[in-house]
Amino acid sequence: MSDKTLAERRGFLRALGFGAAAAGAGTAAAQRADSVPPAQAKKENEAGRLAPRYQANAQDVQAFYRTNRYEQ
Repeated sequence: MSDKTLAERRGFLRALGFGAAAAGAGTAAAQRADSVPPAQAKKENEAGRLAPRYQANAQDVQAFYRTNRYEQ
């Protein structure tokens, strides 16, 4: 093969690779419809970070254990 043919083939394959990478990045960003932009995100303070989140007697936790038949 001539050098010109090899260079054209490399250029085509390179463009194909960049196109696939760009398409993959676009779909990855579109998958998170519930994401919040950083400028609008609520900032968590020290008290919020240390607050207990798991509530064993909450209705949703009780329903989870009841539905899945886990002993508590």
